[in-house]
Amino acid sequence: MAVMLNSHEVPDLSSVWLRVFLEVARHGSFTVAARALGWTQSAVSRQIASLEAALGGAPLFDRLPRGVRLTEAGRILVPRAEAVAESLHGVARELADLREAAGGRLRFGAFATADAALVPHALAAFRGRHPRVRITREEGFTPGLLDRLTAGHLDLAVVSTTGRAPLETYDLHHLLDESLYVAVPAGHPLAGQDGPVRLGRLADADWISGSARPEGTLLDAALRQGFRPRVVHVVGEWTAKLGYVAAGLGVTLVPALAAESVRPDVALLPVLDEGAPARAVYVASARGRSLTPAAEAFVGALREAAARIP
Repeated sequence: MAVMLNSHEVPDLSSVWLRVFLEVARHGSFTVAARALGWTQSAVSRQIASLEAALGGAPLFDRLPRGVRLTEAGRILVPRAEAVAESLHGVARELADLREAAGGRLRFGAFATADAALVPHALAAFRGRHPRVRITREEGFTPGLLDRLTAGHLDLAVVSTTGRAPLETYDLHHLLDESLYVAVPAGHPLAGQDGPVRLGRLADADWISGSARPEGTLLDAALRQGFRPRVVHVVGEWTAKLGYVAAGLGVTLVPALAAESVRPDVALLPVLDEGAPARAVYVASARGRSLTPAAEAFVGALREAAARIP
């Protein structure tokens, strides 16, 4: 007597049963299906019997003198079983792609000057190796990027020690210790100087900065050298800062990551290293959260790109 399923009950089915069912349906024979699967005929019969019992007891095949034929219940099950099999195959393919960094997604953010050279070089190399990974990118200041990382909206964030952000609560992958340059007009008396310059020689200069206060900016380097720079122009964008320098309106500090984009009417002077790098650059990930293979591969591409930064 068939057992009727409650209308709200979801049958607990084995994917093995469905695989065997489809083989029998395809070949119209328990014997041929068993041969295709590399099983015994009795093992195939047991799997079909288990599937029929789980679905309420209605037979899925009519047993004929030669082979079997789908019942109405079996014909209803075929497209559903095929959809389940295809879905499982799709999951297996996606997971294989994920393991090999051949698919999946990568969400990362970076601060503005990292986007001048470091990130483009790394991204170009990564896309060449992993063209099927879906990439989304954000730009922002280090504190905001770290907030996005903590909230799970980013997998990685390229950040720096500028601004004294609390990096110690993240997993950090060191990329580089970044040197500084001071940008002066091409006709400035120091423009032709050989070798690094002490920032103290520019203590009386007008300065261009992204903030009126030097604390928490690149101008921390000036504070460490014993003077408070006079910021006369607050300008956010690097191209605009360099335009002000070229016009003779002041000088500004340029990190090594942005040095490639300096215009020809501006001279860059290396700042004398007083024992500590101006700032360190890291790629950060949320502590305790596993990196996907795509994220790990991108960290590698960032390290390769960082090695090319002067």
